[in-house]
Formats: sequence, structure tokens, C-alpha cells
Amino acid sequence: MSAKTNACRLLDKLGISYTLHEYEWDEDHLDVGTVAGKVGLDVQHLYKTLVLRGDKTGIVMACIPGDRELDLKALAAGSGNKKVEMVPVKEIQALTGYIRGGVSPLGAKKKYPLYLDKQVLQVDPVSISAGRRGLQIFVKGTDLAAASEAILADIT
Repeated sequence: MSAKTNACRLLDKLGISYTLHEYEWDEDHLDVGTVAGKVGLDVQHLYKTLVLRGDKTGIVMACIPGDRELDLKALAAGSGNKKVEMVPVKEIQALTGYIRGGVSPLGAKKKYPLYLDKQVLQVDPVSISAGRRGLQIFVKGTDLAAASEAILADIT
């Protein structure tokens, strides 16, 4: 198994139980449907992490089920912004330490507000990126919410 990522180290530090799932990936197939199939979960159990910029608060992160779309207006309202927009892919690594297809809601190089779709509380396991392409963490949704210190919200 691969070396531990920052996301894994955070869960270890908090004493939260999780499992790691490695899979083959390629640049052209980083979508949630492909990843969910490779790790053997339904798409709604695979949560994707998005990096956005609010017009008032700056960078925020959102983590939502793979089968849903982010409601930009709901996220803006919930985060104290008039509008939020996706950060260009070329900025993601400098902001988070992660690359597209490997952005984790845990262990980013700077602590940004994380808005987590509240459906996560009913999901076990939820699959999130471990912080690099080809590696997913399976963890209870309630544990993800606690570990990430997320703001639970209706954002899809």
C-alpha cells in the first residue's frame, strides 16, 4: 500500500477508523462514475471535493455526493457570499497542495471553510479522495463531518 497522505495522518491523529482503497487511474477518466466503479461503490457514496472562491470570503471548499451538482447560490448564501465560482484548475494545487482528481476534504495545506452536504450523515461508508489520484478513503459520514470540522449544509 502507498505511503500515508495528509488526510490519512489527520484521521490517524483523531483516532478515526477508515480503510484505504487503491485503484488504477488515468488522466482522461477522473470522473466520479469511473472512480466509484473502480472502488466498488455507488456514485452517491463517492463524495467529490470542489474548490471555490467567494466574492467576500475568498476560498471555500465544498464536498458533495458524486451523483449531485453543487448549488452555487445555496453555497454562496450559506458561506456569506453574494456569489461563488469554481477556482481554475491551475490554481488548485497552490491553494490546497492537491491536484485535480486528488483533492481531499481533509489535510489541505491551508484550512479553508468546508461545506459538506448534510446527506453525508446517513452515509456509511463515504468515499473521499485520500489526497492523491488512485487512492480513496472509506470512512463513516459522521466521522468525516467531525474530522473535517465541516459546516453541514444543503448545497446540492
